[in-house]
Amino acid sequence: MGQHGKHGTLVKNRPLQRRAALLAVGLGVLWTGPADACRLALLLALDVSSSVDADEDRLQRGGLVAALTAPEVQAAFFAVDDPVALAVYEWSGRYNQEVVLDWLLIDSPAALLAAAETVAASVRSHNEFPTAMGYALGFGSEMLARAPRCLTQTIDMAGDGQNNEGFGPLLAYKEFPLDEVTVNGLVVNAAEFTSETMLISFYETEVLHGPAAFLEVAQGFEDYERAMRRKLERELTPPVIGALGGAEDAG
Repeated sequence: MGQHGKHGTLVKNRPLQRRAALLAVGLGVLWTGPADACRLALLLALDVSSSVDADEDRLQRGGLVAALTAPEVQAAFFAVDDPVALAVYEWSGRYNQEVVLDWLLIDSPAALLAAAETVAASVRSHNEFPTAMGYALGFGSEMLARAPRCLTQTIDMAGDGQNNEGFGPLLAYKEFPLDEVTVNGLVVNAAEFTSETMLISFYETEVLHGPAAFLEVAQGFEDYERAMRRKLERELTPPVIGALGGAEDAG
């Protein structure tokens, strides 16, 4: 039975997920080898740890679907001719990561719609494990290792709590090949046992990675769509050539 809400539509229907994947194959946008190239490999990580209940997970997935199909995000995807490669995975405990959307080259509106439909049709894999963000980043590094060859790589870590199992993000950045990867954050201010100030500080000091990394804050999962939409638009919009030089001249 489908779940409906203002943040999008979730269809717990595996045949729909398969149809979306077949559509992507038919469009010829599934990544098939290193011959493909793109401007950005964007990897979105969804928190499905035990602090995220079923209703919050529906808002999270529905919010991502709505954000991916928002007009401003679509415009950012196709602002230039060079495409973006997109993938999504969910994470919780140290051994609990699952691919939601494997690498897909978003080179047309139809490809973006196929990606959104795949996320909409996805079913949560885990719901009772802690928050192992270091392991989640390690899993992300493995996914990036088989991504299309792109100019830049970005991981988006969304979550509503701090690391509480295994090693943390700082050790992950030392142990995994993430030196050239930007890690942005989406803090969900939702968990009753974690203050917003503490969570933002944790993300700012341990999660954000790379000189251009930034943080978006959602005030609860009801606000997830807005925060994700803002973050995607910022990540996907190509930089203005000469903007940095202009800032230096102004100084």
